[in-house]
Amino acid sequence: MSGTLTLVGTPIGNLSDLSPRALEALNTCDFIAAEDTRVSLTLLNHFGIRKPLVSYYEHNKRERGEMICCKLEAGENAVLVTDAGMPAISDPGEELVAQCHERGIPVTVVPGPSAVVTALAISGMPTGRFTFEGFLSVSRRSRREHLESLKTERRTMVFYEAPHKLPSTLEDMLEALGDRRICLVRELTKLHEEVIRTTLAEAAVRYRNESPRGEFVLILEGRAPEAAPPTEPEDGAQLARTLMEEEGLSPSEAARRAAAETGLKKGDIYRLLTKGD
Repeated sequence: MSGTLTLVGTPIGNLSDLSPRALEALNTCDFIAAEDTRVSLTLLNHFGIRKPLVSYYEHNKRERGEMICCKLEAGENAVLVTDAGMPAISDPGEELVAQCHERGIPVTVVPGPSAVVTALAISGMPTGRFTFEGFLSVSRRSRREHLESLKTERRTMVFYEAPHKLPSTLEDMLEALGDRRICLVRELTKLHEEVIRTTLAEAAVRYRNESPRGEFVLILEGRAPEAAPPTEPEDGAQLARTLMEEEGLSPSEAARRAAAETGLKKGDIYRLLTKGD
């Protein structure tokens, strides 16, 4: 009977965020597959956990994946962790999970911190529908092609970004997508956690003159729905319904946004939205 691969979410900054279930999984497994064994060893030492570590990262994932699967098929139980957050999310671990499923090896998960949803939740941006775009390419051409493909995306977009790439990424976003709202979240759950709500144009100017520090999550506003200039409250209400459907806004927030975009009265739009409730 084969063993089980358990995905364990680890803290993205504050070590107190490691859950009791995560501790139990790390303490009871036979070995741990880690993206960077040095980073994971710091976490394990903090909690007094002594387990064999196997490195599993982008450049050795093929041969190590085979070795890990063989150990699992022999009956050992393994935990997969990444440096921070949920393994297999914008992470080489997704390939190991796929390998296990293909070979009929059980996979389970102990959920934990995730920079994607943590940053989205604190951003104050629309969260009803969103798309996770991960890291943009280091190649400027590939980065621009990626951004061009998002020109008509109406959902909130979430990106990861390293500090040394942030200034050029903001410039390219502004050029490809035009000015729009953005929230930059840095150093989540750490001592210098910061939430910066601004616009792309203002952010680009700021980081031309300031050196970014720490890892960033970027929460970018989707493209606004296009509509003919409304002149009647019902037109504004229709725009508000579209915003509610596509961005998950409440009636009050949708009415406010529709009023701001159309010049119509929020109260008139809100009454039509809630008529019959």
